[in-house]
Amino acid sequence: MADMRLTKYEMPLQDPKVRSRNFSEVALGYDEETAINEAKRCLSCKNKPCVSGCPVKIHIPEFIAEVAKGNFDAAYDIIAEASSLPAVCGRVCPQENQCEGKCIRGIKGESVAIGRLERFVADYHNKKEASSVKEALKNGFKAAVIGSGPSGLTCAGELAKRGYDVTVFEALHTPGGVLVYGIPEFRLPKKIVEKEIDGLKAMGVKIETNTVIGKTITIAELKEEFDAVFIGSGAGLPRFMNIPGENLKGVYSANEFLTRINLMKAYKEDSVTPVKRGKRCAVVGGGNVAMDAARCALRLGADEVYIIYRRSMEELPARREEVEHAMEEGIIFKLLTNPVEITGDENGNVSGIKCVEMELGEPDESGRRSPVVKEGSEFLIGCDTVIMSIGTSPNPLIKSTTEGLETKKWGGIVADEDTGLTSIEGVYAGGDAVTGAATVILAMGAGKQSAGAIDEYLKNRK
Repeated sequence: MADMRLTKYEMPLQDPKVRSRNFSEVALGYDEETAINEAKRCLSCKNKPCVSGCPVKIHIPEFIAEVAKGNFDAAYDIIAEASSLPAVCGRVCPQENQCEGKCIRGIKGESVAIGRLERFVADYHNKKEASSVKEALKNGFKAAVIGSGPSGLTCAGELAKRGYDVTVFEALHTPGGVLVYGIPEFRLPKKIVEKEIDGLKAMGVKIETNTVIGKTITIAELKEEFDAVFIGSGAGLPRFMNIPGENLKGVYSANEFLTRINLMKAYKEDSVTPVKRGKRCAVVGGGNVAMDAARCALRLGADEVYIIYRRSMEELPARREEVEHAMEEGIIFKLLTNPVEITGDENGNVSGIKCVEMELGEPDESGRRSPVVKEGSEFLIGCDTVIMSIGTSPNPLIKSTTEGLETKKWGGIVADEDTGLTSIEGVYAGGDAVTGAATVILAMGAGKQSAGAIDEYLKNRK
């Protein structure tokens, strides 16, 4: 008999006043009793609508049924059949728009906490020292994966399960892509990512760091050594607004700011490339990356941190949970506000950000109401640091060094929607390198899809 409680069992959290000054994980996770109780809220629907909302098609009712019985190892095995990064997905996936958004329990109450249960199961498994993962029997084919972010790691894991000899090439000195350089420790502890990557290594996946495709080695050269190539290089090239003052000292892209904090630990006193610890910080943008940057700035010691976003709260693209956590921590939201200039002092340092008030007009092509400037509404927010978080695009290096690779005007690689096949035979692509900046789970779905297509392609060559 299902537990007909209308609301999810609460996730224990750090106190906002405490967590806003540390980088420890905000959400503390379910204990065994709470996980079992939450799992009992699942109705085990025959048509499984939650699965239709999952980009990697985890067998959700089945794993939850095992949690309800206390069979946590069996639950993990079910999740691992479909997902290479369950501890990551349980933390950063926008479940409210995907699996939980399809949950029947959400019609007359709150959906089952699928993400929290996935996290619990993965953490339970990862606490065990010995890994049960075994290397599959090799099938004689070699595959190269470019990028060790979510799409690349997923593709690598899926191919390794099928017996491929897989090598992942990563430009940075640490594998993990956006999982290590972009998402802060308080949302996704790096030891979690490291554990997931160790699991892939146990399956036989090799990872080569400090390898820049297009400089260190080209795709043409990879094709000479490998039977297939997957491009999962992400979208790490930041965008700016091209307003006056963006070249002042104290202006960062969110990518640079987060990379220097998360990967380079530039906030430490002995850092050779220190990041500025601003006292009043303005973050321009309203997505998850903007929330991450704002909350990091607060943890570095800022007295005031502003989110400046040109639309209203209803259009804010960040996850509701992240917005709520930011508000609890004291982040100030300046909505229906748009920057027009960053002001500076006589030494070239940021002194403020000049903005105008906006109002929502008619919907644009995407259905969102277009913001329109209110005449005579200009005002100044005093600040010493500005972080631009208005989107990213793929780095053009791979395109410029790969003959015959078709790309879109904005830089994304052209790839088949169903397979990820590019304009070059044997070369596939997925994730942000194709779609532009999106979610971790969508990138994983693309990596898994391309792995299946690569498998079919190479099977036909036997």
